[in-house]
Amino acid sequence: MTRLPAETIPPGFEDFVPGFPGESDFESIQTTAVGISAAVGIFWVIFIGVAAWGIYVVVKNYRLAKSRGYDPVTMETDMATRLMDSQIMQPAAPTAAASGAAPATVEERLVEIDGLHERGVISAEERAAARAKILGS
Repeated sequence: MTRLPAETIPPGFEDFVPGFPGESDFESIQTTAVGISAAVGIFWVIFIGVAAWGIYVVVKNYRLAKSRGYDPVTMETDMATRLMDSQIMQPAAPTAAASGAAPATVEERLVEIDGLHERGVISAEERAAARAKILGS
């Protein structure tokens, strides 16, 4: 359907001509179009800003990992395997109280300290300090 030029429509008959918006309708359509264009523009500016920030963070982390000697692609797996193989993740050795064994008596502890000294494992000063600690407790 072709539109008639506004000059050929008599005043007051704009609403009766199909396909011809009135002046107020045209202004609202134009205002809506400008608003939509502005919203789309703002969306793209924000989207590009977020994408650029994400790229910056990834590149910075990659360079930092490389400079410290890590492979950024496998770094997470490397760290997980190191943690699992470390002493931190090993089960704790059972203590005397947890294993049900009776705690060593003062005499047994003194004999053990004397034996360590006789074998040369500890010095005379260490023996004296250990004996004082055992007898003081």
